[in-house]
Amino acid sequence: MEGGGGGAHYNNPRTVEEVFRDFKGRRAAILRALTTDVQEFFQQCDPEKDNLCLYGFPNQVWEVNLPAEEVPPELPEPALGINFARDGMHEKDWLSLVAVHSDAWLLSVSFFFGSKFGFDKADRKRLFNMINADPTIFEVVTGTAKTQTKGKPSSANQNGNRSKSNSNVRGLDGETSKTIQPMGEEEEEEKEEEEEEEGETQCGACGEKYASDEFWICCDKCEKWFHGTCVKITPARAEHIKHYKCPSCTNKRARPY
Repeated sequence: MEGGGGGAHYNNPRTVEEVFRDFKGRRAAILRALTTDVQEFFQQCDPEKDNLCLYGFPNQVWEVNLPAEEVPPELPEPALGINFARDGMHEKDWLSLVAVHSDAWLLSVSFFFGSKFGFDKADRKRLFNMINADPTIFEVVTGTAKTQTKGKPSSANQNGNRSKSNSNVRGLDGETSKTIQPMGEEEEEEKEEEEEEEGETQCGACGEKYASDEFWICCDKCEKWFHGTCVKITPARAEHIKHYKCPSCTNKRARPY
């Protein structure tokens, strides 16, 4: 094993994409330790040993080891002494707790790189949105990720599909339909729920949440919503667009097999 928290595995990502790749590798390593390799992980966390930490590395290798000796360390350190509680808790509860702390550690490492290399507000939001697209380690270990997948769609998707049935444009007043008909009580309740969901919708470009005083447009391919200003589409121009594709979907090329 590598000593001192596995310094030999340290890499130096500088862009949002590189930091996210680093995050994905570390996440995959920890997931393996807490799922497919769980018996080996359990055995290595001997309560009779010194304070131990669970490390995940960008090359998808996990390691149970002592923390780094230098202060401050080269990178943020994982939760210390996870082995001491191993036999004092139910195994599932212990693994869930390790998973929660591992999620926190992964975020701290990613945003450490973000701070170190001067990510601005937009970069930090983009990084977090990329990270947040996957379930947390805790959700995978406890099985709640599967429950969420089988359940109803996210509010953003519900809102996007509901809005697209009328138009792929959301105007400045938040209305997606050009005509307003009198509504019954059920329709009014549905509209209130839709307005709550609209507040949770995020722009696919900048990550900002929906606001009713801004013009938004939905991509017909990926079904993500965007500020008109972020994708350089004005309300007048949107009137003449039959099927809108966002810049990302437009630039995608067919991959050779």
